Amino acid sequence: MGIETTISDRIAEIVFDVPPVNAFDSETWLSLPEIISAAARNPGVNCILIRAADTARGFCGGVDIKEMQAHPERITLLNRGNYLTFKAIRDAEVPVIVAVHKFVIGGGIGICGASDTIIAADDAFFSLPEVDRGAMGGASHLSRMLPLHKVRAAFFTGGNIPAQEAWRLGAVEKVVAREKLVEEARAFCAVVASKSRKALVIAKEALNGLEPRDVDRGYRWEQGFTLEMYMHEDSQKSRDAFVETGKAAKF
Repeated sequence: MGIETTISDRIAEIVFDVPPVNAFDSETWLSLPEIISAAARNPGVNCILIRAADTARGFCGGVDIKEMQAHPERITLLNRGNYLTFKAIRDAEVPVIVAVHKFVIGGGIGICGASDTIIAADDAFFSLPEVDRGAMGGASHLSRMLPLHKVRAAFFTGGNIPAQEAWRLGAVEKVVAREKLVEEARAFCAVVASKSRKALVIAKEALNGLEPRDVDRGYRWEQGFTLEMYMHEDSQKSRDAFVETGKAAKF
């Protein structure tokens, strides 16, 4: 269990298996950038696939709220790990494909939003419950996926966006049956991996440069507000409520 990388047929698979819900602590987030960058630098890799283990309850539960509740002083480490992870995905030399099932929450949104393509199982949903967790962040990457007003509605309510709705709005390349997710994702990656690595590297750099906004700077802007929120008493109240009851605090 943990995070494992395998390479086959010019595809590097990075698999999350951190029970119970793939919610990563600051140490895990800080380890991800080099895992991703090392795979991307490998001359034998033309495509990266990021997914959760078949047995995982969901793709990614974001950050470990229990760590933040017990050690709020680690927020700067967590922030840095998040920022560097998402940047490593977007800056990866080769295309990064993400295959998701069940919950894609908080930091999971950052991984998806920084990626090049998303394949979703029919049971997947996307959510940014930051307001209910006493935090901020994630909207910069969700804005790479969805229209502005959909992002704001999701952020203010902490609600869920089902995979089919994300597909309708253009965030998801395809929605597939849960039992077919890995097979379909690998098939998509195989098409990408069959191309010239040089062409893929140039294409990735060109496409990043064409974007009308800098998602990394946008996320850094958000993180300033994340720190401000964490310093407020309402943030601790939100984390305590989530850890103790699994629900949002009442204000």
